[in-house]
Amino acid sequence: MKNIKAEEQHQHKNGGGWVANTAFVADSAYVGPDAQVFGDALVLENARVLENARVSGHALVLGHAQVFGHARVLGHALVSGRARVSGYAQVSENARVYK
Repeated sequence: MKNIKAEEQHQHKNGGGWVANTAFVADSAYVGPDAQVFGDALVLENARVLENARVSGHALVLGHAQVFGHARVLGHALVSGRARVSGYAQVSENARVYK
């Protein structure tokens, strides 16, 4: 993870992706080996963060939502339900994406 010291992050047990100690990822969620969750972000339930995706700030990803490709979810954004955010999409500020 860029600009975060090793002692301030850990690998998530479900997928091996990097999670800052200030963020929270549920045990039931998945963070792929090249994905990152940092800031005060939350990834809950069965959500998946895959490939080179990043979730940061105070963002919340939950349900069966997927964030993948080079997508970014940041700020106070919410991705929930069965929504899929992919490619180079950016969900930011107070945006809500759900399906």
